[in-house]
Amino acid sequence: MNLLKAAGCIAALIVSFMLGWTLSGNRFTNEAGAAPPALSGKEFAPIVKGWTKGKGWGPWGKDDEVGSLNAMNADTIKAALGLVKQGKVYDLGVNYDAESFKWPGHSPTVVMTYRGPEGVRRQGDFKPAADPKLNPAKIGWHSCALFINDNVGTQIDGLGHITEGEDNRWYNGFKEADWGGNFGIRKCDATTIPPIITRGVLLDVAAFRKVDVLPPNYRITINDLESTMEEQKVKLKVGDTVMIRTGTCKYWGVNGSDHKKIGAHDSAGIDLAAARWLVEQKGAILIGSDTSGLEWAPGPNEKADGFIPVHRYLLIHQGVHIGEFHNLEELARDRVHEFCYVCMTNKIRGAVAGFTLRPIAIR
Repeated sequence: MNLLKAAGCIAALIVSFMLGWTLSGNRFTNEAGAAPPALSGKEFAPIVKGWTKGKGWGPWGKDDEVGSLNAMNADTIKAALGLVKQGKVYDLGVNYDAESFKWPGHSPTVVMTYRGPEGVRRQGDFKPAADPKLNPAKIGWHSCALFINDNVGTQIDGLGHITEGEDNRWYNGFKEADWGGNFGIRKCDATTIPPIITRGVLLDVAAFRKVDVLPPNYRITINDLESTMEEQKVKLKVGDTVMIRTGTCKYWGVNGSDHKKIGAHDSAGIDLAAARWLVEQKGAILIGSDTSGLEWAPGPNEKADGFIPVHRYLLIHQGVHIGEFHNLEELARDRVHEFCYVCMTNKIRGAVAGFTLRPIAIR
């Protein structure tokens, strides 16, 4: 009887051990039950879902408004944050005001003082401030009224920015007749862009070409990108934010008022083949640059792939957001080619982009 009891205890211990091992292992598997990411020191390669080599991103469902940014998850965010070694922050936003450069297809900006300290009291329509008994210290304040476009300064194009076809459809088949309106779009507006925390990679094509800024109408090809990566000794991973430097923001100055130089060099950018390569072969989750439009604008004697084909491909067909006018000069100066990219867009319903942003790179 004692032997039977002992055997029973041993069997129970074995079952308990195996059950504990199994449960412990499950804590480290992904949602699909796959093996845990391979560890390498403190870094690991997170599993990114939704991307197929040779095809790109999606689909994410008939109601999706987020696109490739759906692929961010707890593991990819932890991996991105794990890149931070020094705690040095690079401000990628440009200053913007009524005198700043903008793409000609967008409306101008006006910043007006709506309330100034004297106006608060003299206008008298806010009685508590105008009453000397209630406000003997003469407290006033500043507030401004803004008239501004939603595609200016440092920004991220939303997936409803570009339309195509007679029915004016955008990402995921949303149509103007169904989801347009007098107060902004009602699908894929700026509020659908989630907080972005990814691995960021700078491809400094200007430095590779040994110029301060790429010439006007410079066409950045796949070969340019591959050669830049080889020289920088950096590789792209699925789920990366890729920033491409032309050098254009070198001329931004205090507020981007050097319109002549910015306007000329703003025409340098990637072509459609390079955009497809970044998405379908490398898995870029967001692509940006230091220009107003990311893509190459052909010169007068050059053949185009259509009107803004890179925007059409990325935003409508792949659901990949576009970052514009990111100031990459400090990253280039310090030769920082890998970093943690962080950006939160303003949540203005109906707006087609997150605009006048202040994204950061952390190394």
